[in-house]
Amino acid sequence: MGEKLPAENGTIMAESANGRGHGHDRHSGVVADLRRVGINPNFWYPVAVSRSVRKNKTLATAFAGERIALYRGESGTFYALEDRCAHRQVPLSMGVVEGEALRCCYHAWAYRGNGRISQIPYLPKGADRPPRGVRAYPAREAYGLVFVFPGEPHKAAMTALPELPEFESARHKTMTFSRTVRCHYSFMHENLLDMNHQFLHRGIVGRIQPRLLGYDSGPQSVEARYLFAHAGGKKNRGASLLARDGIGGGKSPDVITIRTAYPYQTLQLVPENAELPAFSLWVAYVPEDAEQRTNHVYGLLMIEKPPVPGALHLAWPFIRRFTERVFAEDRMAVEAEQRAWDEQGEDWNREIFPLIVDVRDVLRANGVPIRPESALCGAAAFCGSSPLASRTAHAEPAQPAGAAEYPELQAAGVLHRGGPRGRGHRARAGDPGREQDRDEGQQDYDRDHRVDLG
Repeated sequence: MGEKLPAENGTIMAESANGRGHGHDRHSGVVADLRRVGINPNFWYPVAVSRSVRKNKTLATAFAGERIALYRGESGTFYALEDRCAHRQVPLSMGVVEGEALRCCYHAWAYRGNGRISQIPYLPKGADRPPRGVRAYPAREAYGLVFVFPGEPHKAAMTALPELPEFESARHKTMTFSRTVRCHYSFMHENLLDMNHQFLHRGIVGRIQPRLLGYDSGPQSVEARYLFAHAGGKKNRGASLLARDGIGGGKSPDVITIRTAYPYQTLQLVPENAELPAFSLWVAYVPEDAEQRTNHVYGLLMIEKPPVPGALHLAWPFIRRFTERVFAEDRMAVEAEQRAWDEQGEDWNREIFPLIVDVRDVLRANGVPIRPESALCGAAAFCGSSPLASRTAHAEPAQPAGAAEYPELQAAGVLHRGGPRGRGHRARAGDPGREQDRDEGQQDYDRDHRVDLG
């Protein structure tokens, strides 16, 4: 799952709309279609807001076509399992939480948090050995979000969660966003990093003149610094409150720093003559469907509290309305870009901004091939042909934390439909890995079997 896009002798292979592969010399300026590049699964990705999964409850979610069942056990610990019962493939997210285990709603097969089957209520002696279970994803709770590691399980312990010191700071208050956007995740990176699109928001912030102060690029990151000056027009009250009477409010310019540090993105705004940011934004774009044409946006907007006690609480509704209006306009634009790509079958964009050319290179270089057919195998850890075969990861306990999930925005324009896809897939009969799984599954069952055969 962590395979990088192939590149040989300075050439990146791409596939055209008619399915014929073609290579282009990267020095010619034409490279593989970024919208066909999948996000790298070997990172921690949020898949739910913590408070949306109560104790002893389940939640169906997805990552790039792999359906995932989240559940919170009696202890408050989160677990993430492949969302299918190994028996009849019924979603485990429809099941019942019992202690730290999850029981399928159909035939009551029970699963531990590590995906192993712990009980089959009616299995008679002499019956065929049960399957080993389903894939478990490493799971952690942090910043009011539930993160899973959908890549190679052994890499989870070596991969750090993002560091967000403002979230824990008593000087900040955090607004949490959870939204579905029907576009490839790369459109989202480009939208936030390219501040030259402020004309789109003219009805909210008036006339904004962004000036690129400079930017830095590396193998996994691009960071840009802009100077924002208000040049007239409508002034939004929420923008003024958010930026301490800067953008959209006062005459002083603001310095905005935006960074794509693969696979996440951050934004900070520092008013003129200020030492600390007025706010910091952290955001992750998590593909939901196998084709990765729909992503779920998880954002944390961490706002510094003003000296006046209670002032931010009073400003909160205005700030929230402002940010949601801006997001709705951005979503309208990126979903229109995705619809154009769908109609044209390839990327016709002619990018002239070097900064965006660089971030595309970062996303392309760190991504993986999109293989929709592989998403049909949600049980990647149990397929004999998978590099994850015979490996099962245990979900990691974490401390509960709270966060707010706000209602879905109403996007403008006509939106095409999309959503999570993917079904479970069993290993082929005769695979050595499958036989090993059966043996281990029987050992687990023998140890935990507590059925009344009478």
